[in-house]
Amino acid sequence: MGKLVVSEFVSVDGVIEDPGGAEGFERGGWAFKFERGPEGDKFKLDEVMASDALLLGRVTYQAFAEAWPSQTDEVGFAGKMNSMPKFVVSTTLPEGNWSNSTVIKGNVAEEVSKLKQRPGGDILVNGSAQLVQTLTQHGLVDEYRLMVFPVVLGKGKRLFQDGLDMTALRLVEAKPVGECVILTYHLAGKPAEGAKQD
Repeated sequence: MGKLVVSEFVSVDGVIEDPGGAEGFERGGWAFKFERGPEGDKFKLDEVMASDALLLGRVTYQAFAEAWPSQTDEVGFAGKMNSMPKFVVSTTLPEGNWSNSTVIKGNVAEEVSKLKQRPGGDILVNGSAQLVQTLTQHGLVDEYRLMVFPVVLGKGKRLFQDGLDMTALRLVEAKPVGECVILTYHLAGKPAEGAKQD
């Protein structure tokens, strides 16, 4: 496939936990308190339409699997979410109950490396804090897309936890959308596919 893209809603202090408010986090639902504007909506639509697969941790997968099958819209976002292949990393789920789902139970780094070798477009990761930590530790993330919301939450699961190796990133784009800003990063020294070289 193409790049492995981690796309997150994130607070200014780096929290990614429960932006939609469906997971029971006491400070959840924070992303809905701010306007991301039409450009932010278009960014998320384009991102999903350009992706060939979703890779999710169990908690995010179950939240999405509960919400998305009943959704419809005129632009095709829900249709794409429901139809594209989904890979969920879990040692407890016997099978995925959302259309086109495959459960990854074994060595995550090895299985995701194999997944990245398949032909096709981007693999999109949303939420999935624990999975993102694993992917980051094994150098499997090609691109981070962070929609930063103007809020300090003060607690919650963070995108980058203490103890990670120091990793240099290269800012590819900074784009204001509504009250937010989208920051796109690649690993420093690793050019994006199709990106022109300096």
